Order: sequence, then C-alpha cells, then structure tokens
Amino acid sequence: MLAYRLLQAQAQPEFQDVPDPHPGPGQVVVRVAASGLCHTDFTVISRDRAYWKDNPPPFTLGHEVAGWVAEPGTGVTGYRRGDAVAVNPSWASCGRCHMCRSGEENHCLEQKAIRAPGVGYDGGHAPYILVPEARFLVPLGRLDPVEAAPLTDAGITTYAAIKAALPGLWPGSTAVVIGVGGLGLYAVQFLRLLTGARVVAVDSTDARLKLARECGADDVIAGGPDAAERIRDLSGGVGAAFVLDCVGANATLATAVAALSWRGRLTMVGAAGGSIPFDFFKMPPGAQLTTSLNGGGVALKEVIDLAALGRIRVLVDRYPLKAAKQAYDDFEHGRLVGRAVLIPER
Repeated sequence: MLAYRLLQAQAQPEFQDVPDPHPGPGQVVVRVAASGLCHTDFTVISRDRAYWKDNPPPFTLGHEVAGWVAEPGTGVTGYRRGDAVAVNPSWASCGRCHMCRSGEENHCLEQKAIRAPGVGYDGGHAPYILVPEARFLVPLGRLDPVEAAPLTDAGITTYAAIKAALPGLWPGSTAVVIGVGGLGLYAVQFLRLLTGARVVAVDSTDARLKLARECGADDVIAGGPDAAERIRDLSGGVGAAFVLDCVGANATLATAVAALSWRGRLTMVGAAGGSIPFDFFKMPPGAQLTTSLNGGGVALKEVIDLAALGRIRVLVDRYPLKAAKQAYDDFEHGRLVGRAVLIPER
C-alpha cells in the first residue's frame, strides 16, 4: 500500500510503498476512512534523530484516524469487520496506572515521551493502520468516520481542556478562545454547550471570526495589541475567567495574560513555541496556567456522542491521500476552512 511517511528525521515526508499490515494477537487492522492533519505534524518533521530514541523514522504520519475494522486479531472481542471506529492516539499509555484506568491515557504516568500513531509509530496517512491494542478503539455507531477523524485530537484536546475549567465558569463569566481554526472552532462549540459563560473568539482572520460567530461565539474580536482591552470591556472590566490559547505564540499568550481575571485560568493547547514570564507580580492573583494535550478514551467517547447527537458542527477539508503534499501546503499557508483530512482511494 502507498503511505505518506517521514523517511528520516528533519526531512520532507514522501510517499512509500509498504506492506499491508496484518494483526497479531490482540491487535486490529483498521481500514482508514480519513486521517487528519495537525500542527503537531510539522513539529514531528522538525525533530532531530536524537529525539526519537527507540522510535526513529521511517514511520507513517497521521495521528487523527477513523475508519472501519478490517481484520481483528485473535483474542479481540467486541469488534467485527466493518464496525466504524475512531482511534484513540494515546498508544504510549500503559493501561494500568491511575490515569489510564481513569480514562486519561494521554496523561499516563508510565509513558516516557509523547508517542502516538504518526508520532513514532505508523499512523493513518495510508489505506490501513495497525492498532496495537483493541482498547484504543472507540465505536462510532452511525457517525461518519470522515467527520470523526479530527475529533480524535483537535476535538478532544479542546474538550478536555474545557472540562477541567468548568468549575471556574458560571453564567455571566467570560470565556475566551484565541485562534479559531481547526481546534478553536470546536472549543467555541464546547463552551457554548457546557457553560453559561459569554464566549469570545479572537482571531486575525475575518473569515474565521465569521465561522466562530456561526458556531456560537457571543462576541468576536480581531487579534492585535488592543484585544485584551476589548475583552476586559466586554467583561465589564473583570477580565476572562478562562482563556484557551489555541495558538501558543508569544503575542497570543501576552494577550491571554493581559485579559485574565483574578483567579482566572489560562490553558495553552497551541504549540507555536511561545512563552510568558511566570512572575508573582505579573500574573493576576490566583491565576492558573496549564497546558492540555489530547484527552484520552473517556473524552473521545463523550465527544463522539456529542457529534452523533448533532451537537457539534464538524468542518473538514477533504483531500485524497495522493494530495498530501498540497494539503500540508494549504495548512501551512492558512488556506483551510476547517480541519484537513486525507482520504485513501478505494
């Protein structure tokens, strides 16, 4: 089969013919319906060989994967050929520690590095993917696997970050999403569904702000040096009880801190490499600074159920697998509307 792979560290990915996978005991081969593109992919490509240690390239990219069970291995129960499934990407999790048993495999206490399909292991930018354990599958029911693919990372990363912030959000408080692209549009919808807070979207692109409004944002603000002041004006001078930064650049983090209320919570899910000084006198009193990466099996099941109920608007830009290079170029240069997915030819 033809797969889109990182052949060596810090090199541009290439298509390569690789053998079709076959499952061992407890494993499952999934026929890929769609595999999403993520900013993390650019980070994966940029890492030097020393970073990969026991999981060096070559490997197939793509960590947002959904499809249909093609071949369950011996000992696998609960799944049959043709079942629609999403793939939980937390493959480095042990399955035994407290966090794993709580459904937060993304926070596994035993994992030594961030590893996932497409991040050290063969991922979903191919017609088939070998899933190492059936516990990483979540049934989709009637939900379209193409729409489900981005939920396995873009969806659950924002969902898990917002669920953790819920105790600090109440009707009348203000929640801000900075960057309403592939992750941020989900965040706007989850805040609308789960809270009574005023939802404010911040972005530098008018088209994305329009989409954010359509997805439930109460107010939209153009990014820039006066964005924090405008957020404070909307909140009656109090500031934001919660800011979710889906960009993670120096400028967006500075806006987030300037907009944050006393005892506010700032969660960074964007990986643009920015930072801010953590200083007693430069942070609002009681402020919480957190990061969030993926969400685990419980979050994935809940997000899939919300999507199946029609509560989430899923925007995908569909590309055939053979157009992977174009899809990544469009992603890098801001030409996407939603979340790009690669679809293998049948």
